[in-house]
Amino acid sequence: MTTDTLHRALVELLGDAARVHSTPAIVERLSKDFYWYSPILKRQLEDKRAEIIAQPVATDEVIALAGFAARNQIPITVRGAGTGNYGQCIPLAGGIVLDMSGMDKLEAITPDGVAVCQPGLRLAVIETEARKIGWELRMYPSTLAKASVGGFLAGGSGGIGSVAHGGLRDFDTVRAIEIVTMEAEPRVVLLEGAAIHEVLHCWGTNGIITRIWFALTPAVDWTQATIAFEDYEQAFLFAKSVAEDSCWTKRLVTVFEWPIPSFFAPIQQVTVEGKTLVLIMIASPQIERLREAAKTANGQVTFAGEYIGPRTQPLLSDYTWNHTTLWAMKADPKWTYIQAGFSPERCLDQFRLLRARYGNEILFHIEFMKNGQGVVVPGSIPLVYFTTEERLNELIAYCREIGVFVANPHVNYLEDSGRFRSDSLQLQARHKYDPQGLLNPGKMISFHTEAATK
Repeated sequence: MTTDTLHRALVELLGDAARVHSTPAIVERLSKDFYWYSPILKRQLEDKRAEIIAQPVATDEVIALAGFAARNQIPITVRGAGTGNYGQCIPLAGGIVLDMSGMDKLEAITPDGVAVCQPGLRLAVIETEARKIGWELRMYPSTLAKASVGGFLAGGSGGIGSVAHGGLRDFDTVRAIEIVTMEAEPRVVLLEGAAIHEVLHCWGTNGIITRIWFALTPAVDWTQATIAFEDYEQAFLFAKSVAEDSCWTKRLVTVFEWPIPSFFAPIQQVTVEGKTLVLIMIASPQIERLREAAKTANGQVTFAGEYIGPRTQPLLSDYTWNHTTLWAMKADPKWTYIQAGFSPERCLDQFRLLRARYGNEILFHIEFMKNGQGVVVPGSIPLVYFTTEERLNELIAYCREIGVFVANPHVNYLEDSGRFRSDSLQLQARHKYDPQGLLNPGKMISFHTEAATK
């Protein structure tokens, strides 16, 4: 099928030529995400793009598009806001990119604090609207202003709030997901409870998300604070004590060793030359107690200000999680990152081993988060100065050798990204919901279509 023929067919399906795009510049833009955070993925994926873009606004349109594509053996790659860093929504086999940004309704916030919404809804809208009635997001990525709910569920893991509420897979944060299957006669399937794990964090390979039930938490009046320390270990131990102590009501506990704070050009007034910076979102009634604790630990509070929502200035979460990498790359494009998890018991030794072997090729950036068992752990997005692919892979291998978990952000498939389930639940689900392997093909390398026919 030629692009022109495909274009006409999709216009007929949607009944709206304005929501079908084959103009090269639009196709290029909507075929890409923030894959260029990785120098390896930048090289591998820069020439990958769709043939055409379709923008549905309702579930019945998704059903029509999925059925048409399945019957004609045309790949579909589903796109949220394109804020991911693994190349999750970059099509490897051309075909159609399904841009879900038009399905952006917040249908309801239930009395018990569950946001019922479409996948293209921006997380910032939920945060803003929920806080008006006493709720807020349990967690959100540093791309809060742009990220969509569906994209976060399909490609995200945790974020601001995870120190209290864990990751997306934990504590029933995602209550239910509705998907459309990729079949000649598509089905609408409602997944609830444990069944959500069939499609959660699967990069859109296991169904097209069309509706989400996303649990919230009671809103808190937050204060953002930054605290400077003379050295990294001192700062880390203070932050660890706050993160682990249930007496503190916190939404974010982050540690940046120097020179990472020097990369944050717009907020240089809160940094101190040569000092490690701790960033905390704390319940406002606890800010004075936090000041006293920081002073006792030889920390210097350099800023404290109220969080009033996504429009807060400065919004300090804009410098945390993987936004940290972006600021580093602005300072020097040779910086990249890994996603890591240090041992709560052995972390100091792990830091020392990495520093002894790699010096300042690796800079420590810690994001404390609660795991599924309720234990607060030092999650991490260390900066890595890129020289060669071999050196980067050696560092990743050494991290794993010394017990540091690594979700490799320099590969473009689920199995080594650190979120593929050992029980193969996601692989089994793909055979159920996309037996031809037409959704985001190439991103689940353990899937083989012939297995579906046995």
